Amino acid sequence: MSHAAAFRALHHGRVPDDPLVLPGPWDAASARVFAAAGFPALATPSAGVAASLGYEDGRTPADEMFAAVARIVRAVDVPVSADVEGGYGLAPKELVERLLETGAVGCNLEDSTREGLKDPAEHAEWLAGVREEAGDRLFLNARIDTFVRGVEDPGAAIERAAAYVAAGADCVYPIAAPVAVLPLLRAGIQGPLNVLARPGEGPSPAELGGLGATRITFGPGLQRQAERAVREHAERLAARPER
Repeated sequence: MSHAAAFRALHHGRVPDDPLVLPGPWDAASARVFAAAGFPALATPSAGVAASLGYEDGRTPADEMFAAVARIVRAVDVPVSADVEGGYGLAPKELVERLLETGAVGCNLEDSTREGLKDPAEHAEWLAGVREEAGDRLFLNARIDTFVRGVEDPGAAIERAAAYVAAGADCVYPIAAPVAVLPLLRAGIQGPLNVLARPGEGPSPAELGGLGATRITFGPGLQRQAERAVREHAERLAARPER
């Protein structure tokens, strides 16, 4: 079975308290740590990769993001999905080609820009183009940004999810959806549902699975947690003993 087929299969046949947990590596070293721990697949976070490359979230040049993903893929033997933000303005054909060149088996594509939410019909049309170019070679995770853009009505996320699934998305990701609305989202959304977890905070992955999550990702949470640990070590090393 190819890595792409294996990755797709991981999203199906899961029981409620056993969602697919995908740690987010930000470089080759962290990817090896997560793979060695036994996780069956990984999903890069664009913000975490940006931090590792010295950029603010959303400011990483496309060439550097694709190169970083390729290094992560080469470092491990498990499938890797890549967060490529809004696609960097690339046409579907070029986006798919560049993703496949990295060795990634899936991608995360968001429906907002710095100016705000994209028109859902236009975004669905673009996703359909990505699906057509990718065929079954990429698992498409359509991120829905309504909640992070201040649209609290879960109906708006459900409507966008329906459009994106119809366009060929394999999974939808209403990022930052409140825990209380997860059962409603699960009831209204067809297919796999990606939910954001915060390391050390809120419900556990198993609890989120019980609320409807098919898969769990962490955004840049794991990278930021590691950065905090390094900062604490650095501060201890730099501390001067009182004389």
